[in-house]
Amino acid sequence: MSIAGVVDLFRGRPHNPIGADGRMALADHLRELRARIIRSVAVLVIAFIVALFFYDQLLELVMRPYNHAQESLHDKVDTTAYIKGATGPLLLQMKLCGVAAVVVSAPYWLLQIWGFVMPGLHPHEKRWTRVFASIAGPLFLAGVAVGYYVLPKGLDVLIGFTPAKLQSLVEFGEYFSFFTRMLLVFGIAFQIPLFVILLNLAGVLSGKQLGRYRPWIILGTMVFAAVATPSTDPFSMLMLAVPMLVLFAIAEVIARLVDRSRGRRAESTEQWSDDQVSPL
Repeated sequence: MSIAGVVDLFRGRPHNPIGADGRMALADHLRELRARIIRSVAVLVIAFIVALFFYDQLLELVMRPYNHAQESLHDKVDTTAYIKGATGPLLLQMKLCGVAAVVVSAPYWLLQIWGFVMPGLHPHEKRWTRVFASIAGPLFLAGVAVGYYVLPKGLDVLIGFTPAKLQSLVEFGEYFSFFTRMLLVFGIAFQIPLFVILLNLAGVLSGKQLGRYRPWIILGTMVFAAVATPSTDPFSMLMLAVPMLVLFAIAEVIARLVDRSRGRRAESTEQWSDDQVSPL
C-alpha cells in the first residue's frame, strides 16, 4: 500500500461528495468508521507503550490502598500480596498497562465516537449532548476519586476478617480486579443522576414524579450502594450513597426548573385554540 493509501486509511475521506442535505453514502460512513477505529487503536497502542515506561509508578498507585490497609492492620493481621504462576508477572504488567492506556486515551477515543455520531444529530440534540458530555467526564472522575479514597478502608475491613493465627495471602490478579471494579462502580454510579435529567428533558420523567418517589429513591440508592460496593463495610456504602443522594437532589431541582420553564411556554400558547389559524 502506498503512503497516500495509508493516509487515506487514517483520514477516512468520503469518495463521494456530501450532498446539500448533509447525507453521506453508506460506504463512506463505513470508511469513516474504519478510519476512526484505526486511529483509536493506534492511540491505544502508543499509550500502552508509554505506560510500559511508567510501570513502576502505576504499580505503586494501584498498590497504595493495599499498603495503607496493610499498615493499619500490622498489629492484627499478617497479610502479604503475591503473584501466582510463572507467567503472572508478565500478565500483570500487560493488564496494568493496558488498563492505564484505555483510561489515559479515553478522551481521544470518546472524541472519535462523538465525531462519528454528531453529524446525525439535530441542532438542539447537539447542544444538549455537548453539555452532558462536558459534565459526565468530571462526574465520572469524581466518582473514581471517591472510590479510590474509600478503598483502603474497605480493604481494612475485608482483610480484618482473617482469623487469628492465620496469614492473609492476597493474589494480585484478584486484587487488581477488585480495584478496577470498585473504581468503576463509583464512577458509573455518579452518572445515574445525569441520566435522570436526560429522562426529564426527554419528557419521560417529571420533577413532580421525582419528589413523589423520593423515599423510594433514597431506599433504592441505599440498596444499590450496599449491593454494588465490592466491600461489605458500611463506610464504603455510605461514601457511595451520600454523594448519589446529593446528586439526585440536584437532579430533582433541575427537573423542576425545566418543568416550570415548559409550563410557562405552554401557557403562552394556550390563548389560541388548536384549530385556530396562526396569524403567520
